[in-house]
Amino acid sequence: MHRLSAIATVVAAAFFSTMPALAQSSEPIKIIFPYGAGGSGDGLARLMAEHLRISLNQPVIVENRTGAQGRIGIQAVKSAAPDGNTMLLTPIAPVSLYQHVYKALGYDPVKDLAPVAQVATFDFSLAVAPQVPAKTLKELVEWVKANPTQGSYGTPAAGTLPHFFAVSFARAAGLDLRHVSYRGSAAAMTDLIGGQIPIVVTTTSDVLENHKGGKIRVLATSDATRSPFLPDIPTFKEAGYNIQGSGWYGFFAPAGTPPDAIARLNKGLVGAVQKKEVQERLLAFGLQPTGTTAAELRRIQVEDSKMWEPAVKASGFTPEQ
Repeated sequence: MHRLSAIATVVAAAFFSTMPALAQSSEPIKIIFPYGAGGSGDGLARLMAEHLRISLNQPVIVENRTGAQGRIGIQAVKSAAPDGNTMLLTPIAPVSLYQHVYKALGYDPVKDLAPVAQVATFDFSLAVAPQVPAKTLKELVEWVKANPTQGSYGTPAAGTLPHFFAVSFARAAGLDLRHVSYRGSAAAMTDLIGGQIPIVVTTTSDVLENHKGGKIRVLATSDATRSPFLPDIPTFKEAGYNIQGSGWYGFFAPAGTPPDAIARLNKGLVGAVQKKEVQERLLAFGLQPTGTTAAELRRIQVEDSKMWEPAVKASGFTPEQ
């Protein structure tokens, strides 16, 4: 009996010693998306959450932590425990552009965040109204120079990537273009179709339907290679202007998250992006699937920050804090 009691004591001790590990493994992974529900970014977060839940055998939840143009959510991730159970899904701007825009950011995009993986990219398009005679980008430049009063362009909002990319184009083409800020792509497209504005620069997914319907004309797309959504349209570089730019979505963890936790999360994310059904969903969102290493995301983050800085500063954009 004493021997059985001793064995029972050992077994019980072994069981209870595993309790913290079991509790930790059942703790949900939280994906913080720093913008509201709806839209491609939120859809991406929920798609990744569902596949991570299966591949990691761990609950995964999405939390929309909104406010201050995404900065509130990022500050929440910065302050979270670096235990591998909190991730940020963010577009490029808060981690590669905001340091050139805001005087008091509240976080350091490099020091306070550990990269996990980039999962998708998106590009931009320059589209013209039906009454604009230009059929190519060079013809557009010549037309604007001959008609300087027509030199205005719309974007979804001031301080967005389409705004900054349009500034890059104007500088490369030697044009003095006037920016018109809209509240979203839909309003800008309505005015473009109606002829109230001659040029709009916005995400490619937002121009597809009207371009294919012949209501507008897309003259160029912004990435290094042609858009899979508009394979017949040249890039800005192909059109003779040495500029390129694209947006992306990436996952980050709090700084100090252990490398093995980063590796586990990266494996789950990249594995999800490689699935055919996920790629099809991303393309439906207007996103191009990627799936990078953590180190590659850090390189992209830093290089894009340097690339966009001149356009951000040249735009003269000053945000409301």
